[in-house]
Amino acid sequence: MLGTIWKRYISPMLHRPLRVQIAALCYRYAETGPEILLITSRSTKRWIIPKGWPMHGTDGAGTALQEAWEEAGVKARGPRRPVRIGRYHYDKVLDGGLPVATSVDVYAIEVEKLLDDFPEMQDRERHWMTPERAAAAVHEEQLKALLADLRGYLDDAARG
Repeated sequence: MLGTIWKRYISPMLHRPLRVQIAALCYRYAETGPEILLITSRSTKRWIIPKGWPMHGTDGAGTALQEAWEEAGVKARGPRRPVRIGRYHYDKVLDGGLPVATSVDVYAIEVEKLLDDFPEMQDRERHWMTPERAAAAVHEEQLKALLADLRGYLDDAARG
């Protein structure tokens, strides 16, 4: 009886709405194939891709470009806008330790070069990795799958 009351009435009232973030999957082509740029998070120093909250006045592609610049010093290649290649979910831990369910739209950004001077350069490390190594380095299962299949996503995006 208490389980039913919890499941039907109390738990839905406590459920927080899903939050949305925008991420930049920054890549380049090397002789051995595509490589992914991972950065460390500010607090835990675990490997992630640049991401942040949507920005007023721009779309997801514009937000992804801005996050890639601020967090990793990325200068994107060419005039082509980033393409949304997927989505993953994770629990974002807010200030105070409260976890919030978060959905992340991921945009592919081909990197022309990495700049040495960018806003968060003192807070983060960055490293190029193969898709397989990048998938092994991140914690989020859905992001692991997206990184491991980068070649397929890039082929799909190139076809339009």
